[in-house]
Amino acid sequence: MDMITKNPPADHAPIASAEPIDRDALRTAFRQEEAACVTDRLRETQVFTRDHAAIQAYAVKLIQDARKRDVSGIDAFLHQYGLNTEEGIALMCLAEALLRVPDGRTADALIRDKIGEINWREHLNESDSTFVNAATFSLMLTGEVLERPEQTQKALGRTLRGTMNRLGEPVIRQATFQAMRILGGQFVFGRTITEALKRAAPERARGLTHSFDMLGEAAMTFADAERYRKAYLDAIERLKDESDGTISGSPGISVKLTALYPKYDIFHAEKAKKALIPIVTELAIRARDANIHFTIDAEEADRLELSLDIIEALAADDTLFARPDGTRWEGFGMAVQAYQKRGVPLCRWLIELAENYDRKFMVRLVKGAYWDTEIKISQVAGLDDFPVFTRKVATDVSYMACADVMLSAPKRIYGAFATHNAYTISAIVQRAGAGTQFEFQRLHGMGEELYAALAKAQGNAKTPVRIYAPVGGHKDLLAYLVRRLLENGANSSFVNRMADSDLSAVDLAGDPVAELAALEPKRNPAIPLPKDIFPGRRNSAGVDLADPLVREPLLKRLHDMRERQWEASPTFKAEIPGEIAPITAPFDHGMRIGTRRDASAEEVDDAIGRAADIQPGWNALGGEKRALLLEAAADAFEAHTDEILSLCQLEAGKTLVDAVLEIREAVDFLRYYANEARRLFIEPTQLPGPTGEHNYLKLAGRGVFATISPWNFPLAIFIGPAAAALAAGNTVVAKPAEQTPLIAALAVKLCHQAGIPEEAFQLLPGGGEVGQLITSDVRIAGVAFTGSTATAQAINRGLAARDGGIATLIAETGGQNAMIVDSTALPEQVTRDVISSAFQSAGQRCSAQRVLYIQEDVYDEMLTMIRGAFEALDVGDPTRFDTDVGPVIDHDAQAALERHIARSETIGRTIWRGKEDSSLARGSFVVPTIIEIEGIGHLQRENFGPVLHIAKFKGKDLSKVVDDINAVGFGLTCGLHSRVEETRRLVESKIKVGNFYVNRNQIGAVVGSQPFGGEGLSGTGPKAGGPNYVGRFATERVVTVDTTAAGGNATLLASL
Repeated sequence: MDMITKNPPADHAPIASAEPIDRDALRTAFRQEEAACVTDRLRETQVFTRDHAAIQAYAVKLIQDARKRDVSGIDAFLHQYGLNTEEGIALMCLAEALLRVPDGRTADALIRDKIGEINWREHLNESDSTFVNAATFSLMLTGEVLERPEQTQKALGRTLRGTMNRLGEPVIRQATFQAMRILGGQFVFGRTITEALKRAAPERARGLTHSFDMLGEAAMTFADAERYRKAYLDAIERLKDESDGTISGSPGISVKLTALYPKYDIFHAEKAKKALIPIVTELAIRARDANIHFTIDAEEADRLELSLDIIEALAADDTLFARPDGTRWEGFGMAVQAYQKRGVPLCRWLIELAENYDRKFMVRLVKGAYWDTEIKISQVAGLDDFPVFTRKVATDVSYMACADVMLSAPKRIYGAFATHNAYTISAIVQRAGAGTQFEFQRLHGMGEELYAALAKAQGNAKTPVRIYAPVGGHKDLLAYLVRRLLENGANSSFVNRMADSDLSAVDLAGDPVAELAALEPKRNPAIPLPKDIFPGRRNSAGVDLADPLVREPLLKRLHDMRERQWEASPTFKAEIPGEIAPITAPFDHGMRIGTRRDASAEEVDDAIGRAADIQPGWNALGGEKRALLLEAAADAFEAHTDEILSLCQLEAGKTLVDAVLEIREAVDFLRYYANEARRLFIEPTQLPGPTGEHNYLKLAGRGVFATISPWNFPLAIFIGPAAAALAAGNTVVAKPAEQTPLIAALAVKLCHQAGIPEEAFQLLPGGGEVGQLITSDVRIAGVAFTGSTATAQAINRGLAARDGGIATLIAETGGQNAMIVDSTALPEQVTRDVISSAFQSAGQRCSAQRVLYIQEDVYDEMLTMIRGAFEALDVGDPTRFDTDVGPVIDHDAQAALERHIARSETIGRTIWRGKEDSSLARGSFVVPTIIEIEGIGHLQRENFGPVLHIAKFKGKDLSKVVDDINAVGFGLTCGLHSRVEETRRLVESKIKVGNFYVNRNQIGAVVGSQPFGGEGLSGTGPKAGGPNYVGRFATERVVTVDTTAAGGNATLLASL
């Protein structure tokens, strides 16, 4: 099937155009309602249902033949160690980390943790695969020593254990490493391209060819990207010598764009395109000259538009597709994921692109390997729907619809159908027209028996089969291994079901189109939509910044609002105003956003009086009616998303990402506390007692609550405590931070418009003196404060010194938050989590990471990657879409941080700083900074900004590290990155913090999922967004009724 051809005549003459190919159909389908999308796919696949009998008969023939053959490779592994077994999961965890661990002590702990309790003997010689049995034997030797089996085991077992115990843990470690290497050798084709090509020789002799995937996930640093670029170049140069002059018969290469640029995302799209187009063009030209295929791999859904921008730019380059001998290169293409709702429109778009520029593309059609990630991303982000189908059978049908579109344009698309599903293979073979050029692809180690059966069935007219072959060191295996196991080890996959002897060949070859048509509902009900993930309340709505139909109009509206002037003033104004001050943008102090009118002493007194007068009526309203008003306020916030986002950016200096998170947290607080009002304040709690007595406990508001909130979360933390107080039946006087009163004023206004009485929720702007006026008033029943520990202590002393009732103080204060990283941690994951924990929001989160402890065995490697990612951060105007780190709040905050950095430099500490830029002089910027220190005890105070302190520790000193963190006295957040469960249990048992995060970042607590708050110097509790919070704003009242006082105990008498 020679693909070197002169340009074939087009179906109609192409009209070259610089205009971009229309993407409306793609964008409409991005998160299309699933039932509607499924209806489209069912309509598009009716042709397969019509031909089902022939398709099924051919598929049954393939399955029956394949089942007669010996199972080998990864298929054998999945048959023996499925993801639904303890052993399969243990092996995944072990393979994920062990080959990265440099120190024996941690490796031994990891081995004990993952495989010591499993009876591997049960699996020995259960497989027909030599590699599975070899790996099992190594694991059995290790496991028998670690699990200390019963004395009743055979003498051989005792002998083995005795020998292993005498030889010690290094031998155990070696046996386990050997097992992992055996497994790794099956999953990875070769460590280098030369090794891979040597291994490929026997398969090529049998007429098979390969697509080589250079292992390694997204580049975290520019140095990583350069390393990947060179690896691709070297691989293409090596593959040039293996080309037979045809695309279909020559090996090729798959390229991940995320590997070639460390910030390959929608936020940095313009920079990514500018950097990547020349890099990818150079690689593609090398592939063109070798006449091999060059496939741009598919990645996460929110990167697709950016990938299409680059593909479209390359497609428009006539020189790229003209080979030196005058023929047209037809090896360029991309992978299309059928599990995406955009799959069919994307295939059509690629055909139109090829028509427009008179090209023929090689398109690899895959099911998709990030399904669980796409579901979680959408749920976490609160988006309207998923970009993928929620039923596997819908993906199967989508695959067939995509295949039909591709096969319909043989002059424009060379289809490469990657599948291990016999019915899909049969459907494509039956559907392809005579003479249509296409190929099948399978993963290395998988589908061998099925494609051997196909080759036998096709005789001399064989469809080419290409093997997708990963190349790289074992330490690069993780992400590929996990994706392949999840994709093909799931119970619903064809690979898994093929091994089920209880399923007949006819059952395996059922019609997916008919199956999906009969299914109701079309959406999988076990997977709730993002808005429905929380029982009893609607999730806050996110903003889909990856969708151009959402993003571009939003950015324009935000730009148009920059000149708007805002005002913050007391809810009820006196005739004589307090001080009036301008509010300026922290990224440009010459840019005025609005004005703040401070509350005077008269206005504070009047506000508290009004709040006290209305509080009994607000309390009597009851939990349900207060809940409805809070929910109306949440809806009002979402209806005014643009104004809130604008103020978050302009007044608080937040990036758009952080601004979206801010409004979502505020909305979540309102809805969560509305539910709490219903739970706690509608029905009293019945209490036990003797017969003839009725006891119950009810909750009521305490009176007037003062809320004093910080500037770092000027909406979420402003509204959160106020909403809780209102839910509990209190009225509220709220003092926002003096730097960010404008967004607070908007929040109060929206609450009033939602129906909350003005007297019940009042704004009192101003500085510290206004706060003192409020908290010293004896009519204040409680204070909810978020800010510094010193200020909280001062408020506490002031409340205690007052005459009158004893006031309640709820305080959430600072933290000296640390993260601990041991040698089993994945460097890429650690890097992502450290960068976000330390530098997102310019480090101005209570939960932000201040100290990073790295085990010394991996210290240099981890630090190199973290520094590389840190140096790639873009610092600047937060209203720019591509800004990663905005300003700190004001010049005072800036000066304090710069003094700390200067002191550290003076005493000789090693310091790394981000790029300085003259444009930053207009605002209060502190460029991201890393400082090496000996340990957390060397820090005198919390440094509230983008400054990370980093220290190393010995593995044996882990317990002491935890003690040192506790000794500081703060107790807000702590992070741990480790694959060893024993390590997690140790740190969890000792660390004294309110929020402990394992193998993730340590910021971004979600209301209702991760209630937030600390202990010690970090706050009083209870946790905001948790089940105990609202109750702290209430007082308890018990009522006891003697039911016999009316003349006898009717209930008791009735029981006779």
